[in-house]
Amino acid sequence: MAWLVLVLFILASLAGGAAIAYVTGAAAVLSFILADSSRYLAILPQRILSQIDVFTFLAMPLFILAGELMNRGGVTRALIDLAMVLVGRMKGGLGHVNIAASVFMAGISGSAVADAAALTATLVPEMKARGYSATYAAALTAASSVIGPIIPPSIVMIFYGALMNVSVAALFAGGLLPGLLVALGLFVMNGILARRHGYGTGDALAMPPAGRTLVRAVPALFVPVIIVAGIVFGVVTPTEAAALAVVAALLIAFFYRTIEARPDGATPLTLLLRDIRDGLERTAVLTGSIFMILFAAAIFGYLIAIRDVPQAITDLVGSAGIDGLGYLLLINLVFFVAGMFMDVTMALVLLVPLLVPAAIASGADPVHVGVLSCLNLTIGLITPPFGGCLMIVSATSGVNYLRLSLAVLPFIAIEAVVLVVLILFPDITLVVPAALGLVE
Repeated sequence: MAWLVLVLFILASLAGGAAIAYVTGAAAVLSFILADSSRYLAILPQRILSQIDVFTFLAMPLFILAGELMNRGGVTRALIDLAMVLVGRMKGGLGHVNIAASVFMAGISGSAVADAAALTATLVPEMKARGYSATYAAALTAASSVIGPIIPPSIVMIFYGALMNVSVAALFAGGLLPGLLVALGLFVMNGILARRHGYGTGDALAMPPAGRTLVRAVPALFVPVIIVAGIVFGVVTPTEAAALAVVAALLIAFFYRTIEARPDGATPLTLLLRDIRDGLERTAVLTGSIFMILFAAAIFGYLIAIRDVPQAITDLVGSAGIDGLGYLLLINLVFFVAGMFMDVTMALVLLVPLLVPAAIASGADPVHVGVLSCLNLTIGLITPPFGGCLMIVSATSGVNYLRLSLAVLPFIAIEAVVLVVLILFPDITLVVPAALGLVE
């Protein structure tokens, strides 16, 4: 009965509009009392600070800032033009451009939310003007944003690596092929739906000049290559790589501001300073929200640790006779359902330390499980009823949230198929890290 009261408290608080960090923190403190562990509350602040005082976490705000600077500095437009040159003339061309642009953007921002916001504002109006329905264009944009946190660099993988003490370099290498496989699945689905609905002849698109487009895109494309190669080959740490990304973002933004037209007469330096100001403000807001959630969720993590819940789950799995693959499928089903209702960061903090150790104890590779967890929970960003990317795309595009939720279902289905394939064939995830000597 006491735990039922806790659940009702959480649901009522969320329904009343309370911030999720506050609800989680309050629920965690109540959990200590209900579990007869209130004597541990005195040491709680020290324990929480020690859990989030991780050097790798510093990479998150730096990568967020780099993505903000690049998006504001014109990188998004340059990458969309490159995608237009490469795949724009295909049937369903602008849909393919949408997906390809997400692949390119993934190597810069590492954030599904950032990619969804940037591409919705840019591509959805263009797709509507070319005969695509607004709902379809918005659904495809939301679905392709899932690629962002999987292809490195990835903010989610940095967080997972710090949380579970797994090599970030190995996670980055492991996310490359799964991210491209998700993109391939979306290309196939867009091609099928474009033919069915008669979207996009491709020939009518006004193509940007190939040479000029490539020149504009090359600086942006070199950034993820340098950053990921530096991390994977051990030249720099993820935090150092994030700092390099910020420096590169500043240089690239200044380059774009120099060559683009400025009808208002502003100088490139003035525009760059404005981008820096706006980027810092946005980064501060996002970083604050992330660490509020981390702080609150760490309380639950402490309770889980002192109650030895992961070991209890491992023993239960062993006694139930669930093998490694069966348990891996089971926890991915749990993650998929949780992603419908929970923020990615919150789900990682609450569920991963609870469920993943038993999977690793059953023989699963830590890097494989990490990539699966990140992909699975990221798909939750486009899964009704509380998909974060769906909400952003709906608000930005003006498409009704319910219609958008229905339109995105085919894309969720293809991404779920890719997830199952990755579960059944772990070599797809592990072949690149193994080739680089990052896993055995």
